Amino acid sequence: MSKPARTEAELIAMARAELKVHADSFDGMAISIIRDGDSWEFRADADQATRDRPGFPESVAMLVQIGDHLSKQYDVKG
Repeated sequence: MSKPARTEAELIAMARAELKVHADSFDGMAISIIRDGDSWEFRADADQATRDRPGFPESVAMLVQIGDHLSKQYDVKG
């Protein structure tokens, strides 16, 4: 059975909403989706000042966990 599909923008918005609930929000963090065949995962990037802020590594780790969870539920459209 196939999973429902969401756009990259929808998936990133879902990840940002989850991050706001579970971790400090880093507005300077750019989130993208990397596809590998039928699977996908989130990638985070930020400027040095954002990366140097306390809690940034934990937020990236949380993003990885959120991506793992969402990738089991949704495919990426397109």
